[in-house]
Amino acid sequence: MEMTLQLTIDCSDPQRMVTFWARALNYVPEPAPDGHATWRAYWEARGVPADELPPGAGDVPESIVDPEGRGPRVWFQQVPEPKTTKNRWHFDLKVGGGRDVPLDVRAQRVGAAVDRLVEAGATLLRLKDEPEMGLYAAAMRDPEGNEFDVV
Repeated sequence: MEMTLQLTIDCSDPQRMVTFWARALNYVPEPAPDGHATWRAYWEARGVPADELPPGAGDVPESIVDPEGRGPRVWFQQVPEPKTTKNRWHFDLKVGGGRDVPLDVRAQRVGAAVDRLVEAGATLLRLKDEPEMGLYAAAMRDPEGNEFDVV
């Protein structure tokens, strides 16, 4: 039996998270299936009762996908409670090229990604500049406060 992977992230504003994480991961908002104009239209066609589709639900994508089809689907599930503690998991956005790439080149790549992500709504928490360990990375937060690293 084939298995696929979906990452589900609880959040308060799925559209904001779709916009940010699509840009951060080089993903795209997931189009509605079967030629439907919106996800709401798709769910209605599938018989989902109107009372299960709150106002605005499905009018814009709440998930992102890898346009190359390699990475998992990411669904941003709206929940009523806010984030209150540190993540128990996080993304590592590996933009530097790995340890075979000179540290100064990796630092430049990480810096460029940090600038792009801050412009998209992220917050830089701290830089991890440890040349003696061959490390240059950034700890960041997405627009809802979820931690991630850029390495």
